[in-house]
Amino acid sequence: MIRFIFRSHCPSAVLLAIITVALGASAAAQVPADADAYRTEIERWHQKRIESLKNPEGYLSLVGLFPLVEGESRFGSDADNDLVFPAGTPGRAGVFVLEDGDVRVEVADGVIVTAEDAAVTSAVLKSDAIGKPTILAMGSMRFYVIDRSGHLYIRLKDVESELIDHFEGIDRYPVEAQWRIEARFEPYDPPKPIRIPSVLGTESVQDCPGRVVFEVGGEPCSLEPMSASNGRLFFVFGDGTSGLETYGGGRFLYAEPPSDAGAVVLDFNKAYNPPCAFSPFATCPLPHGANRLTVRITAGEKNWGEGH
Repeated sequence: MIRFIFRSHCPSAVLLAIITVALGASAAAQVPADADAYRTEIERWHQKRIESLKNPEGYLSLVGLFPLVEGESRFGSDADNDLVFPAGTPGRAGVFVLEDGDVRVEVADGVIVTAEDAAVTSAVLKSDAIGKPTILAMGSMRFYVIDRSGHLYIRLKDVESELIDHFEGIDRYPVEAQWRIEARFEPYDPPKPIRIPSVLGTESVQDCPGRVVFEVGGEPCSLEPMSASNGRLFFVFGDGTSGLETYGGGRFLYAEPPSDAGAVVLDFNKAYNPPCAFSPFATCPLPHGANRLTVRITAGEKNWGEGH
């Protein structure tokens, strides 16, 4: 299992304390009035998270990730294929052809492959870069083209993966209201482009709408989000637990849009593992430099990979 250990950020306490006071940032945890109702809400959120992971076509079903190269790539379970699919699939299933950025599949005679329940013998495949990709089905396998920073891959899933059946959940820190922190949003005008690394060794450039400033145990901290749907903020962050109790590649967290007064609630009880914590075939973003905290965020999901 790959480990990533972070050792940076949370700038000088003196400097950020001055900034925090000047901007009136609140570092206090917004303790819910009804603690029992709050814990119930977190448990419901976590249960939905588990159900999503166990979806037959969720991330627990990942069984392969294959880079495509210009020209032909044969696929199937035979060991001499360019893309070796799991045992149980046809030995010679067909060929993918990459030409000038377009991917075509040619299915071998006698092999049954479908797309939206219609048999496919030859088809140009849409990638996920332009919306919903063309999803091909072959037995329990589902496969399609994904685009990561201009690099094309075949993503392979098995909707009957044993991992789905054997998945028993994720260890977590105890739910504590102190980790529901109100931060202050400082907008960037215009949005700041940030370079987001990935486990594939690639980088993408995303617009960052601003940063949030807050405190953990009296230590000033800040995080830079990416924009998500409906104005929400999406954070990829590492902290002092990364590579120890929590996944080394960091964790994910969503927050609702900032209030008119610039307040953002960071509920670290909802910090969760990226797909790469469960599968070597995922293509996760990693925290960029500004989001590598040294403080310990002892809330949310722990590292699933240690003794699942």
